[in-house]
Amino acid sequence: MSGALNIGTRALTTNLAALQVIGHNIANVNTAGYSRQSVQLQTAGYQQLGSGYFGKGVEMGTVERSHDAYLTREARITSSLAAADGVRLSRLQQMETLFPLGAAGIGSAMNDMLNSWNDVASSPTNLSARVVVITRGEEFASRMRNTATQIDTLAHSTQLQIEGTVRVVNGLAKDLATVNQRIIETAGGAHTPNDLYDQRDQLLRELSQHVQISAVPAENGTMNVFVGGSQPLVLGQRAASLEATRDPADSTRLGVSFVQGSTKILMSDASLGGGELAGLVRFLNDDLRAVQNGLGRMALATATTVNQQHALGVDLRGDTGQAFFVPPPAVLGTIAQPYAGSGTVSASVTDPSALIASDYEVRFEGGGARVIRLSDGKPSDLQVPAPASFTVDGLTFSLGGAASDGDRFMVRPFEAAARDLQMAIGSPDRLAAASPVMVVPGTGNQPGLSVESLYAVSSPATAGQVAFLGDGSYTIDGGPSTPFIPGQPIVANGWSLTLRGSPSPGDTFNVEAPVPGSMTQNAGNAAAVLALRDRPTYEGVSLADGYIGLFADVGTRVQSAEFSAGFSAQVASAAESARANVAGVNLDEEAARLLQFQQSYQAAAKFMQIAQSTFDTLLQTVGR
Repeated sequence: MSGALNIGTRALTTNLAALQVIGHNIANVNTAGYSRQSVQLQTAGYQQLGSGYFGKGVEMGTVERSHDAYLTREARITSSLAAADGVRLSRLQQMETLFPLGAAGIGSAMNDMLNSWNDVASSPTNLSARVVVITRGEEFASRMRNTATQIDTLAHSTQLQIEGTVRVVNGLAKDLATVNQRIIETAGGAHTPNDLYDQRDQLLRELSQHVQISAVPAENGTMNVFVGGSQPLVLGQRAASLEATRDPADSTRLGVSFVQGSTKILMSDASLGGGELAGLVRFLNDDLRAVQNGLGRMALATATTVNQQHALGVDLRGDTGQAFFVPPPAVLGTIAQPYAGSGTVSASVTDPSALIASDYEVRFEGGGARVIRLSDGKPSDLQVPAPASFTVDGLTFSLGGAASDGDRFMVRPFEAAARDLQMAIGSPDRLAAASPVMVVPGTGNQPGLSVESLYAVSSPATAGQVAFLGDGSYTIDGGPSTPFIPGQPIVANGWSLTLRGSPSPGDTFNVEAPVPGSMTQNAGNAAAVLALRDRPTYEGVSLADGYIGLFADVGTRVQSAEFSAGFSAQVASAAESARANVAGVNLDEEAARLLQFQQSYQAAAKFMQIAQSTFDTLLQTVGR
């Protein structure tokens, strides 16, 4: 009879334990990282009696959590990649708002500035038209400065977010090391600490949201975590840390270093893989830098091109034109490690139409110097021995001092160009709208040919005569004949003359210095500045349309990021659904199990009641 009571007792306690586990599941249905638990039942054994073997009932083997290591790993990795793509997209969308289209855009400001010269070309002495040119120039410079400042602000906030994310990673690494220690303390027991394992896996999920990790389980149930490919962030109960590190050659560039004791290792941006940290670093060091260089190239090319043409004109005072924009200074290179010599490097613009939106690195090697274009890694030819200066991509790199092999310099020619763009012209009479040369048609010319424009293209612009032959070709100062094409500029002696119509044999046009008093009516250089709109400046694209390439680059980056973020989010969602189907709590299922074990508990209680009644009846019978 005691055996029957023992069976009932075991059944009661076991079913009660199952009900407790189900209640625990229901209570944690909304707990992040919780894995459904279930009681594993087993027979309590048997005993041999005279008439055979009788079972001893049921007992609880252990409490297991529903968990699939493969699905958990997939969910962790895919969510890490989705976090990287998502935060990069968010930052790119913020940057996209800095480049509006229409009247508020940079392109509109540039075209307004160039088009304003049209009124000066039509009326050279109109001071109001000249003031409008200066005003439009200031508006363009102001818009460039404001955009550059907003980019700087975005860069600064991104740097702060990177530093904050690094602190979060370090805190999670310490928490994981603490949980590992608690798991070690439970080692050797017959049962697994399910809630500790859930806490450990949740920390791993949170950690992977910030930086991609490789989690390697140990035999004692702890989890070792590696970042950057092979750097041990967490080993058992010991945690290392990460640190946001500025590039010594470029303080605006931020990297991530692994720190363990006194050892600090800078990890490459590519090794970060996924996580918000990787997305932020990629945006800061790649996307934002490329757009900043594109904006800087636009400012530098525009300022240099307009200044060069403006300097070829003559103002109302009769003086040679001064700079229209404040001339951009030569950019000094910053020292990159290692550095053994005492050399210096600077870069200045010589050909604005050849500029490429990129940073550069000057390397001294093999007794010479080489320039590496960092946007695509393209190297220039090695200059041996290292010259005083040489030109690459429209930039003249000037070398000074005594550099040694292995020395490297970072040069960022476009980084501050838009931020520092300023007008140099303030007075309308200083606008160099006149040309230093004028054209005088020959007295015997036929009426079929007219002058469209004449302006200087280099200094000095000297006199010359264009004479037409019987076959329609022309000569310059009696030189070789050249076929005439109406509307195509005739360039010689530092000037450009455009004629339209049909020439007659014997027609001549003399280009010579203006006569005294004619300068106020001369608008040749204003027409030259106006013609800059169509000059190929940005890798074959005209100056007026140069902003289109910048906007296209920003838009392409946003579209690419949107696709990547959408795709990775779908993959991460599918992986998380697969994991949740195994480990998540289903309330309908728990309700069914609740009824199942409730009935089992009630049945066990009924069994004990019957056993007790039978035992009482037996005692009463024996007592009589």
